[in-house]
Amino acid sequence: MAAQQQVQKNTLYVGGLAEEVNEAIIHAAFIPFGDIKDVKTPLDQATQKHRSFGFVTFLEREDAASAMDNMDGSELYGRVLTVNYALPEKIKGGEQGWAAQPIWADADTWFERQQQEEEMQRMQAENRAAMQAAEDLHRKKMAEEREGEKEDEGRVKDDPMARAEVEVLKQNTS
Repeated sequence: MAAQQQVQKNTLYVGGLAEEVNEAIIHAAFIPFGDIKDVKTPLDQATQKHRSFGFVTFLEREDAASAMDNMDGSELYGRVLTVNYALPEKIKGGEQGWAAQPIWADADTWFERQQQEEEMQRMQAENRAAMQAAEDLHRKKMAEEREGEKEDEGRVKDDPMARAEVEVLKQNTS
């Protein structure tokens, strides 16, 4: 390495975790070595499962060193663990995750997504308008059919649905 990264002496990287291992199990496996401040298992965004590794942060550096010495190469749920000091987090950015490129490198894909979203919204608005027009036309036809049956006024007055359709028809024709 050209530039050595500063290691975090109280945070351990724990690799080789089995799929069924969770943060509680990791905590239970490492608690004999000292007080634990935090346990994290980053999730894969696609599967929402951990990515076979995690981090254990101890309150004391000596506890982390003891845990690393004892747990590196040990077995947990049938898998051999790799335990080392964790490297500091890299700065995140860009669509691909870790910043291997400037943040503005995704500008083209961002604009493409924006255009796709705008197109989808336009199509949805057109679809809603077409559905409303079809519904209005259906109501109009139903009202015309009822009108064509030459029902007496008393019957229309007693039927609230017929009254509503007649009112909608009158509003649409005005």
